[in-house]
Amino acid sequence: MSRMRGFLLFIGWALAGCHRPSGPQPTVVAEPLPEATVRIQSVERHRRWANEEVVGTVRPKLRAALEAKVSARIEELRVVPGQRVRAGELLVRLDDREIRARWEQARAMYEQAERDFRRRETLLREQTISRAEYDAAEAQLRVAAAVLQEAETQLGHTRLVAPFDGLITAKHADVGDLAVPGRALLEIEDPTALRLEADVPEALLDRVQLGQSLIVRIPAARLELQGVVSEIIPVADPRTRTFPVKVDLPVHASLRTGQFGRLLIPVAEIEAIRVPVRAVHVRGQMELAFVVKDQRAQLRLVKTGKRLGDEVEVVSGLVPGESLIVETDRPLREGQPVRIQ
Repeated sequence: MSRMRGFLLFIGWALAGCHRPSGPQPTVVAEPLPEATVRIQSVERHRRWANEEVVGTVRPKLRAALEAKVSARIEELRVVPGQRVRAGELLVRLDDREIRARWEQARAMYEQAERDFRRRETLLREQTISRAEYDAAEAQLRVAAAVLQEAETQLGHTRLVAPFDGLITAKHADVGDLAVPGRALLEIEDPTALRLEADVPEALLDRVQLGQSLIVRIPAARLELQGVVSEIIPVADPRTRTFPVKVDLPVHASLRTGQFGRLLIPVAEIEAIRVPVRAVHVRGQMELAFVVKDQRAQLRLVKTGKRLGDEVEVVSGLVPGESLIVETDRPLREGQPVRIQ
């Protein structure tokens, strides 16, 4: 049995030897990589301020809730939310019949008191009445004038006008509703004067000063603005231990009241390598960059940190002084010859 097994193994080896190719094997030669034209930039360290971010909300500097000072039905409401108005423009007109009647009565009383005073003034010069009678007429005229002025003021309260140029942001009543003191009818704000209101922790308050210029980011509008600190409330909220800080913002069409924002407060100056974002290539979970060494592209595995506009910080993988490839006319590979433009 063992002899038979050995014989079969011998036959298998012989057959395998018959199928072995004869002669020398061809050598595979890799094609040379084409030369790429590149632009380079020296890797350098840059100094910048490290910032702490504090969240806040965009709010108007000038805002008003318009309410009636007298009780009356709304006869006319001339505006809707989103409408722009000018200072002094009529917004709401109330039913003024009852108040106007009181004004007419007050005016009649004033005119009568004025006539009585003129007559007694003449009689006093003729010495036909006493000084006390003249003084009584004068006092009655002053009372009538005050009553008339009060009635005129009440009549003026039946017309609500815009206190400043602005935008109607809310409407809380309509024609036919009863307007009463203490109930807002409209809300108006100035959209050209906005600010970020943020609650700054007490540990960062000493980093903020009145008039200081700080960076404000509005993520929804993709904005980064330079704001100016206009108010610092000196009393902390006992629950959160934060101080309200208000930062005036420049005029921008994309800014809206109520938007979420971040206030950047500088806390320390740091030094780090910064390179153009386009010089870093992302391949899955890896971040790659190419440098020039011996006129060839050399691949580097890098790790990036904070992005600053068109640049990104490189935490590891690059050394100051190296020539970083920032632009190329074709996809690069390790060891590819390059020509610096």
